[in-house]
Amino acid sequence: MLNLYGTQIESISIHRVGNKNRNEGIFLSSEPFALNDETTGLLKEYFFKPFREKEENYFKLANEVDVEFNELHKISSEIFLDPSTTHHNSKKIATHLFDQSNHPHIKSGEVYIAYLSNILLDNHKVDAIGIFKSELKHDFLQFEEKGSNLDLLVQQGININKLDKGCLIFNINKEEGFKVLSVDSNKYDTKYWLENFLGVDALADENFYTKNYLKFCQNFAKDVVLPAEDKQQEVLFMNRAVNHFAKNDAFEESNFLNEVIENPELIPEFKHYKVEKGPKYSIEDVSNFDIANKAVSDARKKIKNVINLDTNIQIKMDFINPESAEKFVEKGWDEERQMYYYLVYFNKEQKT
Repeated sequence: MLNLYGTQIESISIHRVGNKNRNEGIFLSSEPFALNDETTGLLKEYFFKPFREKEENYFKLANEVDVEFNELHKISSEIFLDPSTTHHNSKKIATHLFDQSNHPHIKSGEVYIAYLSNILLDNHKVDAIGIFKSELKHDFLQFEEKGSNLDLLVQQGININKLDKGCLIFNINKEEGFKVLSVDSNKYDTKYWLENFLGVDALADENFYTKNYLKFCQNFAKDVVLPAEDKQQEVLFMNRAVNHFAKNDAFEESNFLNEVIENPELIPEFKHYKVEKGPKYSIEDVSNFDIANKAVSDARKKIKNVINLDTNIQIKMDFINPESAEKFVEKGWDEERQMYYYLVYFNKEQKT
């Protein structure tokens, strides 16, 4: 769990990186930017807001030979060893980004490299290096008094409510490639940011396994439970799966199968499906791991718990109380109408 509310910006350097393909250059500031209370508050909100709103999908800096050959790993190691070198090394980071900016779709923009302290990561205080990039420029209006008239000026600037790209490199797990969190609101050039610049691999931690296992379960429900039974049982299976994760601190597959799969005939189907599809989610050999609560909450929001009927009626199941759907919703077949039906029991209608 990441908490950025108490984070301090110890220093920040601002550079501009152009697109090599369009013969745009690079501008490196000679000195760090001088922060004051106003700019610090604005920049903290600009930099950190996307990370508070985003799923925590962690990465690690990597290289196909050894992580020490990853350019950002070398630079980050120097900065963490001596934070006073942040500005000097920020020029190396901006230059490394410039070297990757040779695709015609990549936009020029300002790059901010900050040394951050007092970050709470999994209830431990850590330092981090923040690398942020603003790309898209927006028109805005300025007004100026000219004699007896108010003049209107059209200018361009960045929208501080939307960061284009950013990453946090935490000073933890150096030997494995540090722990990295990235955001990118412009999905068309993700390869340039994640692969070419950062050079990251997914970090296989509890968040990774929780998220991927639930995605795997969702596809099992769609590909196996739905054809074998019906839409109601598909939704109920995912209800039980999510609630099993929500109420446990650690995952153990045999306990999960016994609690979540009510039809015993589907257990061998689940195991076969895992052999076949598990590698896609990197869970083929995983049967035990700690559960990340935030990943469960994020998954709960994304999983559809609605039965859509061809009569333009929707039945929404409750993830919090799945037993209600089992006790008070029945499916049947009407011979006279030659149609399926759902019978719903209730005491009174709730006010919305």
